[in-house]
Order: sequence, then C-alpha cells, then structure tokens
Amino acid sequence: MKKQLNIFFTALMFYTRIPCPKNITHDPTYLNKATRYFPLIGYIVGGIGALVFFVAYKLFDSDALAILFSLVANILTTGAFHEDGFADVCDGFGGGWTKEKILKIMKDSAIGAYGAIGLVLLFAVKFYAIKEVIDTDWNDTLILTGCLITFILVHALSRLTAISIIFTTDYVREDELSKSKPIAKQNTWKEILGAFVFGLAPIVFIMFSNWKYVLILIPLIVLRFFAIRYFKKWIGGYTGDCLGAVQQIAELVIYLSIIALWKFI
Repeated sequence: MKKQLNIFFTALMFYTRIPCPKNITHDPTYLNKATRYFPLIGYIVGGIGALVFFVAYKLFDSDALAILFSLVANILTTGAFHEDGFADVCDGFGGGWTKEKILKIMKDSAIGAYGAIGLVLLFAVKFYAIKEVIDTDWNDTLILTGCLITFILVHALSRLTAISIIFTTDYVREDELSKSKPIAKQNTWKEILGAFVFGLAPIVFIMFSNWKYVLILIPLIVLRFFAIRYFKKWIGGYTGDCLGAVQQIAELVIYLSIIALWKFI
C-alpha cells in the first residue's frame, strides 16, 4: 500500500503542481509505474475545475466567468503541462518538414506563431464548447453535480486517450531532455490495466443513467488512430509533447461529442 501511495504521489508531482510529501522524488522506477495513475490525476484536476466553476458561478451568477476561472484553475493546477505540449506540437509540425527539424522545434522552449495561434483557438473552442454543454446538458438546480461529473469524465478520458498511445507506439527521442522520457521506457500489464480502469470508470458510472455517453468513446478511438498515424508518418512515433497535444484535443472532442449526442440522438 505504501509503495502504491508513493507511485501515486510521484504521478501527482510529475503531472501537477500540487504539493506532495517531501520524500517523493522523480525516481525513474516509480515514474514508469506512475502511468497507471495518469487518468486518476484527471479526477483531481477535473474536481478542482468543477469546484472553482461552482464557486464562481454562485458568486458572479455568470457561466462565462465561471468557465474562465475554471480553465485558469486547471492551468494553475497542472502548470500548463499539456497546453505547453500542444503549443510545441503546433510549432513543430507547423514549421518543420523533416523529423529532425520537427523535433528540434518542439524542444525549443520559446513559443512560435503556430503555437500562439493554436493556443488561442484551443481555448476559444474549449470555452464555447463548455458553455454549450452547460446550456444543453446541465440542470441549474444540480449544477455542481453536473459540472463535477462532466469535468471528471473529460479529464480522465482525455488522459487515457493520450497515455494509451505509449502502449502501442515507439518513443522517438534518443536523449534524456524530454519531460516524458521517464514514463516512456517500460509499461507492464499493471500500468495498462490501471490506466484503463481509472480512465473508463467515470463513463461506466455515468452510462447507467444515460447510455449515450458510451458513444463518446468512438470519436476518441478515431482521434487516437489518426494521431498515431500522423505522428508515425512525420517523426516515427511520439514524444511527450505529442501526448500533451492529444490530451488537449481529446478534451475538445469529448465536449463536442456531448453537444452532438444531445442534438442528434
């Protein structure tokens, strides 16, 4: 039990800015095993976002302000870990035409035009998608329950979509400079099983009240397939930035899928 707690706190320290016990370090052994808890971290990030949304909504009676404060809370919680990866992918694949050039650009800490434009569009679509979900799916009298379930579902599933890529795809960097290198070396059946259990648990829970949520898995599977295909074509595999980009895009896909489900089914 103590070992599992250490692995969990290692994942929490690696993927968020939440303070952890002082004895927790970036031990490569624990980082390899921390993969299993990546979707579980989504519960925490989603829960924080939902709580901030609810408090801001009650204080200002504005869903727009509540969404903005929620997005800010999530960014502060993760240190923009995944958003940074998304921006790097936009810069790398937007400005590079060879594997070497793409990887070099993504390693650069400076953000370029593609990354800046990508982030603006990402947050714009995410903001309006969440607002549309609120208008179509949340009951005003149960808004805390609605945003809590939705945010946890979104953050857990999007992280599962991203982390599942490492189970079937090769890591392409040969150096130790990437922040994802420690989690890319080894993955046993325990990491795979843990990731899928924690990632799918929210949708299994919610499907008993509304089966339509299961259909969200279809566009996520499609996203995963084409993301892997695209990354393999240009760089031969994935990097940590690629995983961050997939996680962010998966968030959008889930929100948009919920909107479509309520409109057409």
